[in-house]
Amino acid sequence: MSILLELWAFVRHRKKFWLLPILITMALVGGLLVLAQGSAIAPFIYTLF
Repeated sequence: MSILLELWAFVRHRKKFWLLPILITMALVGGLLVLAQGSAIAPFIYTLF
């Protein structure tokens, strides 16, 4: 959790708000891959990438 707080402090302090959509997209894709790794739909998700 501290990494997220430090990242938010960096974005807020340096006024790099354009990084937020990139970081959110990367987090969602990463979460999708982690959640789908052990499921039956994994082959279908991996074909997207």
